[in-house]
Amino acid sequence: MTGFSRRGFLGLLGGAAAMTVLAGCGPRGQTGVELASRASLPEAFRVPLPVPPIARPVGVDPSGAQLYRITQRVGQAEILPGLRTPILGYDGIFPGPTFESRSGRPIVVRHRNELPVPTVAHLHGGHTPPESDGWPLDLVLPVDDPGGWMQHGSMVGDVVKGEREHRYPLAQRAATLWYHDHRMDFTAPAVYRGLAGFHIVRDDVEDALPLPRGDRELPLMIVDRAFNADGSFAYPGLDQAMRSLPGVEDNWMEGVLGDVALVNGAPWPVHDVDAARYRLRILNASNARRYGLALTVPGGPALPLVQIGSDGGLLAAPIEHQSIETAPGERFDVIVDFAVVPVGTEVTLVNQLGTGRMAEIMKFRVVRAAKDDSAVPPRLADVEPLVPAAGATLRTFQFTRGKVGRHAGWTINGTSFDPDRSIADIPLGQTEIWRFVSDVHHPVHVHLDAFQVLGRGGREPGPYDAGWKDTVDLPPAEILEVAVRFTDHTGRFVLHCHNLEHEDMAMMATIRTV
Repeated sequence: MTGFSRRGFLGLLGGAAAMTVLAGCGPRGQTGVELASRASLPEAFRVPLPVPPIARPVGVDPSGAQLYRITQRVGQAEILPGLRTPILGYDGIFPGPTFESRSGRPIVVRHRNELPVPTVAHLHGGHTPPESDGWPLDLVLPVDDPGGWMQHGSMVGDVVKGEREHRYPLAQRAATLWYHDHRMDFTAPAVYRGLAGFHIVRDDVEDALPLPRGDRELPLMIVDRAFNADGSFAYPGLDQAMRSLPGVEDNWMEGVLGDVALVNGAPWPVHDVDAARYRLRILNASNARRYGLALTVPGGPALPLVQIGSDGGLLAAPIEHQSIETAPGERFDVIVDFAVVPVGTEVTLVNQLGTGRMAEIMKFRVVRAAKDDSAVPPRLADVEPLVPAAGATLRTFQFTRGKVGRHAGWTINGTSFDPDRSIADIPLGQTEIWRFVSDVHHPVHVHLDAFQVLGRGGREPGPYDAGWKDTVDLPPAEILEVAVRFTDHTGRFVLHCHNLEHEDMAMMATIRTV
């Protein structure tokens, strides 16, 4: 990777963006502003950790693929004890049902929209053809459509009323994926209010490994939220009805940070575990917050987090961390051995990038001795290295603050999202080098295919960059290079910032595979 001086970096960004970099970011490694709850908040570690239910197929479609039905509807959840929180939920729950599928076995998911707002479902990390990927303008209007939805001028997608089928070939490695709303201009409030869930892909390679499974395999969706006095989600959107006016109040343009840590929808939960190895599938599904996760023990060293997988599935070999930093959209698949501490020990998952109550996430109580026949093998899976050829195409994408029409917003290469203009036409099967340049924190997400990090700032990849990634943490004033190759599907896809407030304020670009 080519090295850059500070002067060269600021010159590449340009004057206005450079001033943003020099001005700094939010609190403790964040780009965002914390929103204070008005509700009375519970004591930590009193609520049991919930585990989302598994989605079940309802039949087989004419192609032979298993068929699932999900109804997007308003629900009620007791997130804060004694208060009811209205949610927008897949099947009316938050998180939505967890899909468990097999690599190479296609499925069809039929989404029905009984919400009061349009939706777009996206399988994040899915190797999915464009018609099922969740193009931001492919709206599913409510079954009882009142009309009057924002039309974005001439920007018209494949709009349907009531239901849409998404066909997922699942021609990809075993991995922790997730699905969430992806409607243009309103992704942030929709996800904040509950439209997110896990999708776990399994395969024979992973099944052959002696990893923890069953009750010792836990999906952990970590988010931050703020609450109004009545228990409803507090979100500073300009249009609380999510109908026509996108964006947030000026104070939260950098990103919305909550002051309550939720794991699988529960505030600061607690979970009883055996003295054994556990597999934790960690997903940062926050709108804007980054986490520095570590497992602390009173009076002792932190428990190691042994990473076995990333966004795109298993690593070639395990990597031991004392802590993991994760940006919105990223997934980390880790093994934790609770047998290294005595029964009766309480282990706290802390957030080293948090302050106040956001410095803690959840607690594990080691409550019993147990047999454990799991192991972490020294080799996990074959990971094909993506090696760009000499003279490979190099593309640069600058993620910076800018103008969106007459208003302040976020841009890629100085322009706001235009679904009708591709900023990159990429031949299938060709490995390219993509250079991401930042002003403030921008977690960058690429649709269709995962990529591999080549280096950061002229140096080696960072400690959390291993394996196949589809979302990468891009810190302020950094240049990051990745190797990317698209396969199988031609059409329109998107590249965007996964700080959802930035995404809604136009930090997204059309790319096209040809």
